Amino acid sequence: MSQFKVSEKGFYGKFGGAFIPEMLYPNVEELRIQYLSIIAESSFQEEYLNLLEQYVGRPTPLYFAKRLSEKYNAKIYLKREDLCHTGAHKINNTIGQILLAKRLGKTRIIAETGAGQHGVATATVCALMGLKCIVYMGEIDIERQAPNVARMKMLGAEVRPAISGSKTLKDATNEAIRDWINNPTDTFYIIGSVVGPHPYPDMVAKFQSIISKEIKSQLHTQEGTKFPNYVIACVGGGSNAAGAFYEFLDDEHVGLIAVEAAGHGVDSGESAATSVLGKIGIIHGSKTLLMQTDDGQITEPYSISAGLDYPGVGPLHAHLNDVGRAEFIAITDEDAMKAGLEICNLEGIIPAIETAHAFAVLDKKQFNPTDIVVINLSGRGDKDLNTYINYFNF
Repeated sequence: MSQFKVSEKGFYGKFGGAFIPEMLYPNVEELRIQYLSIIAESSFQEEYLNLLEQYVGRPTPLYFAKRLSEKYNAKIYLKREDLCHTGAHKINNTIGQILLAKRLGKTRIIAETGAGQHGVATATVCALMGLKCIVYMGEIDIERQAPNVARMKMLGAEVRPAISGSKTLKDATNEAIRDWINNPTDTFYIIGSVVGPHPYPDMVAKFQSIISKEIKSQLHTQEGTKFPNYVIACVGGGSNAAGAFYEFLDDEHVGLIAVEAAGHGVDSGESAATSVLGKIGIIHGSKTLLMQTDDGQITEPYSISAGLDYPGVGPLHAHLNDVGRAEFIAITDEDAMKAGLEICNLEGIIPAIETAHAFAVLDKKQFNPTDIVVINLSGRGDKDLNTYINYFNF
């Protein structure tokens, strides 16, 4: 078995597992026992793939970025997840999980969201399937991601603010878990990233692996090879990166670059660069790398991007970092914002600020002219216009 695929007990190397309160054990265990057989069913796959094609708009293009390639002297391709219905990769996962929830007989859906893209994607599939939807979102994120909050409400979801801690993604996740403990029988928790107790990290990675499956076939058509030299993706919890890396994990000649948010700088005290600042700990049911104090209290992360300010990282990514399979690079707010504006000017694409962090790597790393570099353009920047406006004084 591949060292990068999850073990039977839910571990990637030393990271992962399911560290959960007793009240949640039946839910998580039911899911663990059934998820692989359900998603392998031909009827599930048929419905899932049909919705991805007809509803989400897959396959998304693998676009050769000519001007960007000329500037950085490499062959740069953009995997256009921003063109998915709802504007980000998140919908790949929520489609899969909502079909699972229905097959498990659940009637009430809860979710957490940071930047709001996962919340929108969850609200979207709940509207599609006629299920009740409650989305937990940090109070600060509600303010800075107002368009996505409006979208969720228009789609019939109830948005509940998390008002504890840093009032961001970590706290929204805490509230969602509390809700699940209180409503264990009828409720399904759609987790948005490759975090949480097993089987969530593996399940989300499997649903997002459609990204790298398409990259392989599209690259073969356009370049005559299935293998890029590098795949670059931003990492908060890490679902878009897991999806972009998945099919290449065992191909060591493909360089994987995971891009974290350095915030105001890795040593500034205001950062979310877990690979640099994290130590092994347990958060939201998973053993992983986690930003924490010496006595184990979780450190509040910071990033200008609402989708990257998570104090931990998914256990798969912690493992990739641990064994050196992926190179982790931390990018500051300033470099990310500049890179986002550069993509606007060079390619006519406004990227989400999360994705802008991935683009900033082009300025930090030297590539060869023959290198094929695929950047996962995980989301569009509409939701971030206010942040862009305030930052650049447009």
